[in-house]
Amino acid sequence: MKFATIFAASAAAFFVFAPAAVLAGPALDAIKQRGTLRCGVQGPGNPGFGVPDTQGRWSGFNVDICRAVAISIFNDPSKVEFVPVTTQSRFPALASGEVDMLSNNTTWTLTRDTNVNRFNFPAIVFYDGQAMMVPRRLNVTSARGLNGATVCVQPGTTTELNLADYFRQHNMTFRPVVVADLDELRRTYDAGRCDVYTNDFAALAAQRTLLTNPRDHVILPERVSKEPLGPAIRQGDEELSNLVAWTVFALIDAEEMGITSANVDQIAASSTNPVVRRLLGAEGNMGESIGAANALYARTIIKTVGNYGEIFERHIGTNTPLGLERGQNNVWTKGGLLYAPPAR
Repeated sequence: MKFATIFAASAAAFFVFAPAAVLAGPALDAIKQRGTLRCGVQGPGNPGFGVPDTQGRWSGFNVDICRAVAISIFNDPSKVEFVPVTTQSRFPALASGEVDMLSNNTTWTLTRDTNVNRFNFPAIVFYDGQAMMVPRRLNVTSARGLNGATVCVQPGTTTELNLADYFRQHNMTFRPVVVADLDELRRTYDAGRCDVYTNDFAALAAQRTLLTNPRDHVILPERVSKEPLGPAIRQGDEELSNLVAWTVFALIDAEEMGITSANVDQIAASSTNPVVRRLLGAEGNMGESIGAANALYARTIIKTVGNYGEIFERHIGTNTPLGLERGQNNVWTKGGLLYAPPAR
């Protein structure tokens, strides 16, 4: 009787905690009815992260995150509409429903998480920090040498707030040159109308590639802030939030497990590792649990856009014009900060 009682209790626990099918929330349901995911990306282009070609086809790190989410929702990477947004227009566009999701280097902060619009940041896809870029001719080697400088910065950003904090902290003064449009801001700096261009390090690396003489400019070593960047959605639809989060986690898990776009089918067919099998839909019902369109959503994502590392290296890695090292944006098993919760 004792063993029977234990078995009954275990069975009851299994049914209590077994994954259940997810019903679409209001935002996710609207996306499905429309037939496309509207994804806000930094426009008109941010090299390495999101740029359209002459035919209007978008590519980049943030763009592939959008496509991965579209696969989770529709099992189709093409069912995404890329909507260019600026630092000033992105949050109104998200709050009004003009876009369903932002994937444009948006920093997760307390006020953005809790203010009147109450946005959700389901997962961090890129760890960055604000930096300063200066012309080499100034012979400045540290941000501490920028007292009295004129600084090009975009308004309505954490960048603008961090800039003021840094100079105040170090009892330094500066004169801001505030320009909302990213292209115009870069041109203002390139024309020498400010001494310093400040933005997140990766964004500076991207914009430097567009300067008249990129080699004439250096990014100073200090990182004056923490910038956890990730997709943002409106609060009020936990189903969409879960789906976006577990889409990102699938990309991270795949890299950790050595699953790539080239070997995903082979591993799915041959692996006996239960963690791998659950991720790739060979057993369990993880796809159903997050409301994905297909039990093989993770397998399709990896085969289509690759794992996290493949996306990184393809668009912004050391063999691209940006030349970014993985650093913090490596999986935890290789000394980075990328870590996905258990998929079980």
